[in-house]
Amino acid sequence: PAFPEALRTLPDCPPALWFRGEIGVLSAPVVAVVGSRAATPVGQQIAWQLGADLAAGGVTVVSGLARGVDSAAHRGALTHGRTAAVLGSGPDWIYPKAHEGLADEIAAHGVVLSEYPPGTAPLPFHFPQRNRLISGLSRAVVLVEAAEKSGSLITAACALEQGRDVMVVPGNPLTGRNRGGH
Repeated sequence: PAFPEALRTLPDCPPALWFRGEIGVLSAPVVAVVGSRAATPVGQQIAWQLGADLAAGGVTVVSGLARGVDSAAHRGALTHGRTAAVLGSGPDWIYPKAHEGLADEIAAHGVVLSEYPPGTAPLPFHFPQRNRLISGLSRAVVLVEAAEKSGSLITAACALEQGRDVMVVPGNPLTGRNRGGH
């Protein structure tokens, strides 16, 4: 009964989820904030502020616990509310390892979840798979700093296929950091 209702509509819905924390935070409105792992300080500040503002408004912020935009959005959300981290590994295998403390904080005030069972390593092909769950849980996806070949564009494409809204934070058109979003 606690399985997130938003995922039940996906044609490739996972048969089970493993999680740490409170899965019920996903019953509130959910918005994804995703973007570059190599985000600029401005991109990270925008992601942090979006996370904080959304959480203050009662929205659960979902992202992928990656470096850059994802972790900034999670940290911002934790200042005023809750967040959900969707992993490309088992729920007990935090990647990157430097985010183990952040994952613990998220589990204490939200949820860390995965479709992969405990002990599953973070293999490269898991991350594109994970992205469909980030968008699938969300009413909307906000893209912050995405280059032309950004993995975040996979999340945006999944969101469009799933009938979710996709929003892009505009950036400097003269640099490659925002070309994917534009």
